[in-house]
Amino acid sequence: MIRITVPFNGAVLNHRHGKQTDTSLTITVTGIAPNCATVKVNGILATREGEFFHADIPLTRFDTKITATASGVQGEAEHTVRVVWDKFSKPRYRFSIDDNCFFLRDLFHQKHKSIFDSLYLSQLKALHDEFGVKFTLNLFYETPEREFNLSMMPDTWKKQFQDNADWLRMTWHAHCEFPDRPYQFASFDQVERDYDMIHDQICRFAGEESWVVPTIVHWGELHPSVFCKLHAKGVNALSGYFVRDQQRYIVSYGLDEARCAYMEQHDAIMDWSSGITFTRTDIVINCTPIEKVIPILEKQLANPDTAEYVDFLTHEQYFWPQYFNFVPDHKKRIETGLRYLTERGYEPIWMQEGFLGVPKAD
Repeated sequence: MIRITVPFNGAVLNHRHGKQTDTSLTITVTGIAPNCATVKVNGILATREGEFFHADIPLTRFDTKITATASGVQGEAEHTVRVVWDKFSKPRYRFSIDDNCFFLRDLFHQKHKSIFDSLYLSQLKALHDEFGVKFTLNLFYETPEREFNLSMMPDTWKKQFQDNADWLRMTWHAHCEFPDRPYQFASFDQVERDYDMIHDQICRFAGEESWVVPTIVHWGELHPSVFCKLHAKGVNALSGYFVRDQQRYIVSYGLDEARCAYMEQHDAIMDWSSGITFTRTDIVINCTPIEKVIPILEKQLANPDTAEYVDFLTHEQYFWPQYFNFVPDHKKRIETGLRYLTERGYEPIWMQEGFLGVPKAD
């Protein structure tokens, strides 16, 4: 038996994981094999230390198969993993806001002259003006009370949405807040119906420029059978929590336990069967007291497996004073996190552009 232990199958690797040049990233592959066997990794003779082995292997392409072979008196065996080289990676962050519908209902009823007369959108603009942050707003088709839906939204502010689409975009999240986990066992037909319905309404009232490909599904649950079809619609990345809650991992898109456990400690993993890259949410602002924001980010930035890409998430309802669970210092929490990352050179991105928000360099 032979097994590669590092890197993990589907690992997304960058300059923090080895020695990078313009043409390659050299990483150390480690694993276990019978003591008496000769081990090679992609043809390179490995160094043995008891049952352990290691070898330095160059990655020269976006995706690479790494095969370790063991030869000895017991015959031959091999183990293969496949990894991604995120060649153009740089320190970056993205900011998504879930469960959006209240601000659109507010615009509909209040008929504000400007979208930034909205309490919610005015706060987002102030954050953008100070930090350059880009926001993805994940929309419900209708409010929980079901008295307002996107088809009722006029195109009165279409030009304003289009003019601010360089930093403010919207996408599909779910039909409604309830029931919980609406897509956990849903067919692709149901997923696509809601996806297309929200896409069409956003383009109608805010312009095609304001649409962005979704990266978070309500409750972070999908049946894996829909992955390939979602990827065909342009979904190349999905973000989740990947944390264990009692007997299972939650907000984990139905990934197997081994990959969920890996994602607890890493930024991303490629699902080779679909082409979708899964990423981990680092901080949920509405659940994080202000005094814990920086310590959480410090921990992420200190670990090479989580330092390169930071994923912010919060939920719209916590911005609104009339919400029963309103968080009074919500905006200050966001400011604290954004200031910390901005001072350390992290840049805002749209996750869907290039690979995890970084287009290929010219």
